[in-house]
Amino acid sequence: MPIIRVALDVPVNTLFDYLAQDVTAQDIGVRVCVPFGKKQVIGVIMEVTTHSLISPSRLRQATHVFQDIPPLPASLLDLFRFCSTYYHHPLGEVVMNGLPGRLRRTKPVAVASVAASRYCLTPAGHAINLSAISARSIIKRRLLAGLQESGGMNIEEVKRLSRRAPAALQEFITLRWVEETLIAPPLTADSLIEITSPGPVLTADQESAVNDVAAKINDFNTWLLHGITGSGKTEVYLRLISLLLRQGRQTLVLVPEINLTPQLEAIFRTRFPAIQLVSLHSGLTPGERVNAWLQAQRGEARIILGTRLAVFTPLPKLGLVIVDEEQDTSFKQQEGLRYSARDVAIFRAKHANAPVILGSATPSLESYYNAINGRYLRLRLQSRAVKNAALPVVRCLDTRSARTKEGFSVPLIAALEKCLALHQQSLVFINRRGYAPVLLCKSCAWTATCHRCASRLVVHLREKQLRCHHCGHQERFPSACPKCGDQDIAPFGHGTQRVEAALAERFPKARIVRIDRDSMRRKNAWQKILKDIQERRVDILVGTQILAKGHDFPNLSLVSILNSDASLFSTDFRAPERLFAQLMQVAGRAGRATISGEVLIQTEFPDHPLYQALRRHDYDALAQTLLAERKTAGFPPYVYQALLRAEALQIAAALAFLARAAAIAKAPEQVEIFDPVPAQMSRLKGMERAHLLIQSGSRKQLQEFLSGWRSKLDALSTHKVRWTLDVDPLEF
Repeated sequence: MPIIRVALDVPVNTLFDYLAQDVTAQDIGVRVCVPFGKKQVIGVIMEVTTHSLISPSRLRQATHVFQDIPPLPASLLDLFRFCSTYYHHPLGEVVMNGLPGRLRRTKPVAVASVAASRYCLTPAGHAINLSAISARSIIKRRLLAGLQESGGMNIEEVKRLSRRAPAALQEFITLRWVEETLIAPPLTADSLIEITSPGPVLTADQESAVNDVAAKINDFNTWLLHGITGSGKTEVYLRLISLLLRQGRQTLVLVPEINLTPQLEAIFRTRFPAIQLVSLHSGLTPGERVNAWLQAQRGEARIILGTRLAVFTPLPKLGLVIVDEEQDTSFKQQEGLRYSARDVAIFRAKHANAPVILGSATPSLESYYNAINGRYLRLRLQSRAVKNAALPVVRCLDTRSARTKEGFSVPLIAALEKCLALHQQSLVFINRRGYAPVLLCKSCAWTATCHRCASRLVVHLREKQLRCHHCGHQERFPSACPKCGDQDIAPFGHGTQRVEAALAERFPKARIVRIDRDSMRRKNAWQKILKDIQERRVDILVGTQILAKGHDFPNLSLVSILNSDASLFSTDFRAPERLFAQLMQVAGRAGRATISGEVLIQTEFPDHPLYQALRRHDYDALAQTLLAERKTAGFPPYVYQALLRAEALQIAAALAFLARAAAIAKAPEQVEIFDPVPAQMSRLKGMERAHLLIQSGSRKQLQEFLSGWRSKLDALSTHKVRWTLDVDPLEF
């Protein structure tokens, strides 16, 4: 009887052998249900063999081999193996991490059949709770639940619910809870010419970039598309995608955050109205996600737009990979499998012999270094795409001489007033949500801190709560200082809520909208706000980094930046790079159309080199300075790093484990191991954290060392200690 080797979602770096009847090599990549201990679990067949190191009498029989969807392709399995090897993470966890949640259940997947129309919930329909429908209306409740669960149904699926379900469906359509979507017929290369909407005339830089990539479109190359904000990087993407569509191939587009997805999706659908496009991100229901994933796997979806996990989507006709805002740290997973979607995308493109484009106005120093050294091919967009649109003027307001009231200086208030008088939009950027970052007692200097994290609680005055933005802990706002009893406790510092309140008091007639993670919790809230901004129903935007990149607001003329100095002197060596990227991105929201733009930065250090470079919009000058500092200090990209992280209830236990890990490491001369130290945030979610840094000037030497060391770590006693290995860490 054949023996299958199965990848399971367990923290052990091995495959598990089972007996399975009528299984052949064609079943590699198929999901399988197997007994594991006392449970039935789902796994993926990685190998089929006739031999096992385990005695045949001890091998257990697979419970069920699923044939509901095609097997995972060999190219995707190879990608999983690469991630397991490079990031030194158990293969089973890598494989199962890459599958939609529905495919990890021990039940077959109901694959939607092809029909002329598909019925999906509208935003209004998504907002309806089952409890809003009478308990007697069983068919309506069943239909609504089915639509919520599946993400969409065709008429045959609706009829299977009940003979009366189509009538209920028509009622939902009348109420605008449901909309009908026509499924486009299969496309031919010839028909693409007619259904692709024409784009704008390209600038000389855009045309040169498109032609350079198009000349090598069938070969793997890593292209760094370095374009200033508003230079039209998206238009370059669209032209290249159009070329790939004519070849009948698929394009994977990765974006760092879910909030960038709706706007890009709208742009893509407008340009390619008859092309099957799917989005993959955490905001989808399980049914929506698995249906989009399956459309990509079958080759029906030609454009796949998603966040980092979309890099593991099966794509049989992959011809191009685009990583937009490639410098964004959101592409790095910070829990479990700590992979970089950008780096995995490059490996995947190389394996498929397809080009990969890394787009950014402020590339990561690693990508910039690779470009100037010839490892990546560099494309420059040095002018804005809209005719007569110039980069905004950047000015620093010295808050040492210009005093602030409620966070605003007099010149900044005057600039906002002028903007309102001209009926233009302005943006106030402060990367702190909540009302204030600190609750302070002025008598004894007590501050409200989180008992689970080494951080202060943030004041949310409107809700009368204190919240930890790291672990989610909440508690009521105290009426007096718990240490000395003084009732004169007050919020200190500024967050988005406090800025919004101050602006509302100063400009009572202005239409002010706050955009942060708190205000974006409701589904489709972001799409509604975007529409209000585009249709000029908003005067002043107050927001965090959600607003910093990827958005085009034609009527926005003023960007004001508050409290950016905190990152100038951080202990994190990447802080200046991140701050410059963030400020340059948010500054780029101003003056993108015909109106001129202005950026005002309130700072106590107006002469700092970072602000000087920002004034000149000179990324290259700052990048060269930072690279010189990194080379002197021995930091990436001149070395390669790994971080062994440990956490325990007591810091002593975490540090003791790391000391034992260092003691068993036999590192070659080219690999340097540092002493264990507490993490920058030493306590998080009730656990004490510490880490051990390993680095080398050779990636190969580091990987060889980590491979041998990982097996020793697995054998090390870890009583009451959790640990993980983070290759190419971004956060310490």
